[in-house]
Amino acid sequence: MRCRILLPLFLMLSACDRGADDRPVVVSVVQEGRGGDAERAVLRGAVAQGLVRFDAAGQVEPAIAARWNMLDGGRSYIFRLGDATWSDGRPVTAGQVVQALRHAVRPDAGHRLSPFLRSIDEIVAMTPQVIEVRLKRPNTELLTLLAQPELAVIRGPHGSGPLRRLQRAGVWLRAPADPDAPPPVAADEIRLRGERGSRAIARFVEGRSDLVLGGGVADWPIVRAAAPTPADIRVDPARGLFGFAFAARSGFLSQPLGRAAVAMALQSGELPAAIDAGWGGATTVLPERLDSASDPALPPWRNLTTEQRWQTARAQVAGFAGPVSVRVALPDGPGATLLWGRTARALARIGIAARRVAIDAPADLRLIDQVAPYDSARWYLANACRPCSIEALTLIAGARDAATLEVRADRLAAADAALAADVAFVTLARPWRWSLVARRLGAFQTNARVVHPLNHLRRDPR
Repeated sequence: MRCRILLPLFLMLSACDRGADDRPVVVSVVQEGRGGDAERAVLRGAVAQGLVRFDAAGQVEPAIAARWNMLDGGRSYIFRLGDATWSDGRPVTAGQVVQALRHAVRPDAGHRLSPFLRSIDEIVAMTPQVIEVRLKRPNTELLTLLAQPELAVIRGPHGSGPLRRLQRAGVWLRAPADPDAPPPVAADEIRLRGERGSRAIARFVEGRSDLVLGGGVADWPIVRAAAPTPADIRVDPARGLFGFAFAARSGFLSQPLGRAAVAMALQSGELPAAIDAGWGGATTVLPERLDSASDPALPPWRNLTTEQRWQTARAQVAGFAGPVSVRVALPDGPGATLLWGRTARALARIGIAARRVAIDAPADLRLIDQVAPYDSARWYLANACRPCSIEALTLIAGARDAATLEVRADRLAAADAALAADVAFVTLARPWRWSLVARRLGAFQTNARVVHPLNHLRRDPR
């Protein structure tokens, strides 16, 4: 039976029975504009892999390397390769992996992980099947970094990932043929496409796709309006940063007291509830201690009641010589518009006029919405410093260069405290990430990394 849906705005309600599990898995990746970065990242993670990769739960599992050991307190990692092959059938060698990884970890590689790979000193092939990664400083999170798509190893057009791209129009994927297994069938194939959130959601509720990946705040109201089966909606317990960075420090925002007034208003304005009542707020940059020596630093106004925060913020604005206005940089989408409404109302309540601008436009406040690729306080602090005080910046850099884990932990704790005192970042919540998942994808799991490998979607494809 053909599905029909209504689209009074972008789409409305409906759902279809996707039928028996005897057809390809259709996957949509939400992406903004025409860049296709989100789709390319999912594709790269499917057709290529690093020494290690992520499983469905976001945990590190073997990939090119079959096993590994951490030595010298996190200063050396030894990897023994398995029987990985490139997509042309040739075996993967240690020399090829070393060459690709050396290129990927260069400071000028230009990807999001580049600033966090500087502890790598050397990558060497000890034998044709053994690789050592030597570090200048201990790093107990290296495996999580090596599992990221940016460090997946590619040789020319070939990867060694769990899936292979098929030679047909569009992006079609399938696991390599196994001579000891039955011939592949249609249900073994995956059709991957990148598209705008509204179209991906419509395709899913019509029953024409099985999975929507990459959902965030911007398109969440469309999901609510489309009303898919509640069991099909999965929200990841994402870890990372969601809040406003003070992108400009002039006028009223030049001093910590001015920035604190804005932060108190935004944290008291219940901004996450504009998106979903179940989205809990947060007030600290760090979600927990992680590798810092101390618990997360609380904001300077921690001992004030909510009403005292509003009063203090209004008094700060009223005492400034002249009117106060700010430019707020937000992405497109109905979710961002709901967030903007709460933001403008909270700032108006303390006497600040706000103007919305594009996410990449010059601004005073800029929304930061990022999932943490690994569990280190340095990632949170470095990404919240946009900019921050010289003291906090120096401590963050000092933590990166610390010779021991103990010194690193102390410097991270000091940097966290300095960042809080500087009021450099307004934490609102942890990132909101959702997927739409058909019941046939029984192996899909939500996780804090928000990674959903395409080879870990189904328990049994036959």
